Amino acid sequence: MQKFVGTGVALVTPFNEDLSVDFEALKKLVNYNIENGTNYLVINGTTGENATITKEEKIEIIKVIATENKGRLPLVLGVGSNNTQTVVEELQSLDLSEIDGILSVAPYYSKPTQEGFYQHYKAISLASPKPIIMYNVPGRTAKNMEPATTLRLARDFENIVGVKEAGNNQQQYYELLKEKPEDFLVISGDDDLAVGVALAGGAGVISVIGQALPKEFSKMIQLGLEGKAKEAYALHYKLMDVVDLIFEENNPAGIKAVLQKLGICLDEVRLPLVKASEELQTKISDFIDNL
Repeated sequence: MQKFVGTGVALVTPFNEDLSVDFEALKKLVNYNIENGTNYLVINGTTGENATITKEEKIEIIKVIATENKGRLPLVLGVGSNNTQTVVEELQSLDLSEIDGILSVAPYYSKPTQEGFYQHYKAISLASPKPIIMYNVPGRTAKNMEPATTLRLARDFENIVGVKEAGNNQQQYYELLKEKPEDFLVISGDDDLAVGVALAGGAGVISVIGQALPKEFSKMIQLGLEGKAKEAYALHYKLMDVVDLIFEENNPAGIKAVLQKLGICLDEVRLPLVKASEELQTKISDFIDNL
């Protein structure tokens, strides 16, 4: 599963002013990342506003990215729900021929028990023709999938190859890294902790800010994977302020403000999200100018 080691980026879905999907900007974003060191692309995740993207738009987004990518980078598709059967049916109905892996978020809102998490991912494992990366993000789902549950799934199902861990909990990372099967990937879902996770034995990151600053962020993660702590942290300190800024109000409004500043796409988001405030946009603009 070396294809999922390094820097993956959770792509935004660019919108036009009328909030239709801006496919030309999406192509621009894909090429920008391919040309600047990103290792793989994640499609239709939380940062891609999958909650407000229609089924038809999701299919077209996959098609456009796959066509533009031309097989240059591995593609990971976000397929998740708090209805297990919905995930199973989507995996069975989608054309996954261009997809290398599935990123599936832990069930949100329902707050299952640890056994509920296990049975959910077991059902997905049995249905998926592609490798699965689980996604634990208790800040959004309202329930933490504990390391013991993650490790149980890692040991029981060969096609569950990793976890995107985004609990912003350093100790939880350590527990996973200490006990994981040798080839199981612990991927940081926290941009601010990604260097430490890489240095501790993690497989890299699925990043938000990485898509805007792929050259710097990818180099930072590679240095971490190589155990070059001093050099990696030098880049971390250079980028840490913008990581804080993009999550100051909501995601992906912050990262879209960065991308607009860079001339890649507009900062439009769909309700209930709203654009970054003028104050935040000014801070982001100042950071990019100084960078």
